[in-house]
Amino acid sequence: MRVISGLYRHRRFDVPRSFKARPTTDFAKENLFNVLRAYFDFEAGGVEALDLFSGTGSIGLELCSRGCARVVSVELDRQHHAFIRKVAESLHEERWKVLCGDAFRYIERAPSRFDLVFADPPYALPRLGELPQLVLSSPVLKEGGLFVLEHGKDYSFRGHAAFREERTYGSVHFSFFRKGEAPDLTEEG
Repeated sequence: MRVISGLYRHRRFDVPRSFKARPTTDFAKENLFNVLRAYFDFEAGGVEALDLFSGTGSIGLELCSRGCARVVSVELDRQHHAFIRKVAESLHEERWKVLCGDAFRYIERAPSRFDLVFADPPYALPRLGELPQLVLSSPVLKEGGLFVLEHGKDYSFRGHAAFREERTYGSVHFSFFRKGEAPDLTEEG
């Protein structure tokens, strides 16, 4: 796992071969953050982000590296959680909180709100299609906040009222949703 940009740029962390997670490719991750720069000024600080279904912790690490004021990563698998926590501790990264728990429960009970919520669930997750509505209707995402869902080609969220755009990089699809903001109907998909 490699950090693309920011404070920890070029740092590498070896992900155990036993991991079941499908990490976001460097190509997709770099392009995702290029798009996110249009929504957020990470370097200015103040952005608070939630990384659901954290897997290897790659997105949470990149968010910290780019200057987020606070990042919370939620991962259910204990082995993956321990790895992410070890990475955060090795960096002495106090802005990054790593939790072992169920992402759906966290959405329901989140003790705080975030500017950005990113979710990279397993593509075969039975409830994947519910995630946009669950996140957007919960208090976990601030008004005007952005929800980004990584998913496979079998899903399209273009009909969702909060849908903003979809970006595709190889087999990786990112759908972007804005809470409390009407969609821009002048944009072409």
